[in-house]
Amino acid sequence: QVQLAESGGGLVQAGGSLRLSCAASGRTLSNYGMGWFRQAPGKEREFVAAISRGGLRKWYGDSVKDRFTIYRDNAQNTVTLQMNSLKPDDTAVYCCAAEWLTDGATNWSSYESWGQGTQVTISS
Repeated sequence: QVQLAESGGGLVQAGGSLRLSCAASGRTLSNYGMGWFRQAPGKEREFVAAISRGGLRKWYGDSVKDRFTIYRDNAQNTVTLQMNSLKPDDTAVYCCAAEWLTDGATNWSSYESWGQGTQVTISS
């Protein structure tokens, strides 16, 4: 399995931006469709974004569409989530996830490898 590690979380004011990174090790990331999910206290895990193995196809959750952008660099084995126009409702732990040889899953159970997560807190 590929090992994943997120970074870039923090505390920002509403309207601000954050960039989350997911670094992979152990296997070549280009064989994995990648996704970002988030979970706030007391809420279910929510799909945020996904990107195909080649990086050409992208999917977004309705609540983040037009504000978040996912992209990847297979040469560097990284996936990035650029988050703009952040809202207090975006507060959550954000995790990246990998699915072997498939793309675009929006259901968290389709992913077999997960990072530990990074906390994102948006103040109003």
